[in-house]
Amino acid sequence: MFRFWGSQEQQAQPRPQEGSSHSWYPPPGVSSPNTSRPSTPSNSTSNSFNVQRPAERPQSPSQVSPSEAAGIVALLRDKSVDELRKLLSDKDAYNQFLLSVDQVKIQNNIRDELRKETLQLARNNLDKEPQIVELRNQCRIIRTTELAAALEKLNDLERQKEEILKFYSPASFINRLQDAMNETDKESDVVHRQLLEKEIDIGTFVQNYKKLRTSYHRRALTHLAAKSSPIA
Repeated sequence: MFRFWGSQEQQAQPRPQEGSSHSWYPPPGVSSPNTSRPSTPSNSTSNSFNVQRPAERPQSPSQVSPSEAAGIVALLRDKSVDELRKLLSDKDAYNQFLLSVDQVKIQNNIRDELRKETLQLARNNLDKEPQIVELRNQCRIIRTTELAAALEKLNDLERQKEEILKFYSPASFINRLQDAMNETDKESDVVHRQLLEKEIDIGTFVQNYKKLRTSYHRRALTHLAAKSSPIA
């Protein structure tokens, strides 16, 4: 946020002489890169703070709004020279002042709340660990017993489905028609041989033979239509 700790760098430089016109604040007409500070006409009190800032100090990754910066400048402006010197030389005083800034208090409160919420979530997760272990064991049991039986039943149903699809496929239908035609043709031959061997009379022969040949030709026409169909 705002860092004033740099006493080692400042003590290495010689103390300025009394009566110098340099001041902590920039001279009139020169603007600071961050905030504008008016110059003070005091000589003896401002000479003690004629210290150059380190050029290689890393910048803070957070952006400070102008209103926040103005509030912090107001806090510093209300302090005496001795108090400002103490902030630069006393680390505990600097930390105490830093913790008294409203923006720092807000950030610390947010950090504490997040820490409490994180700890509460961790405790809840630890409390649920036995339940998670129990559910994992149940899943393992289901996977090794019930799931195996369900997979076996599923595979059996898949085989039945494949058999049914194969039985009612166009190719299977045509083959079964062909087999039925051949069987009817053989039965017709048997009836004809029985007539020749006088095992049946002419009336029985005509009735049975007509029935068999009618069935044969009906199946033959169906077979021919099925073979001519585009889905065959």
